[in-house]
Amino acid sequence: MSFKFKDDNFWMNKLTSEQFQVTRKGGTESPFTGKYLDNKDEGLYSCICCGEILFDSRKKYNSNSGWPSFTEPYDDAAIKSLEDRSYFMVRTEVKCDICDAHLGHVFPDGPGKNGLRYCINSASLNFIKKK
Repeated sequence: MSFKFKDDNFWMNKLTSEQFQVTRKGGTESPFTGKYLDNKDEGLYSCICCGEILFDSRKKYNSNSGWPSFTEPYDDAAIKSLEDRSYFMVRTEVKCDICDAHLGHVFPDGPGKNGLRYCINSASLNFIKKK
């Protein structure tokens, strides 16, 4: 199923209003409010829109930014990065490569081997707890 070409009506019927605003309209949730910010369970984070696996909980850390943060994606091919010049800033936006959902942003100040911090909205994620 091709998710990239679904219209707003499809997504409005599939997502909550917050999930729609974040993933389809490039919004953001308020800092320190996301349901996965303090999640410490082991498992995988998938795209709320299409189900693609995006992040592994073993790469999640507390960046004190107000959003769930990861040092790297589960698979580089699942994520694409684009220049974002909104709000009078230059940032790198992160999107799901399968469905084009806005996930958050990536910054070059992380603790991992690549020095990256994937700052991701909880509203764009679903958590699959390890059994």
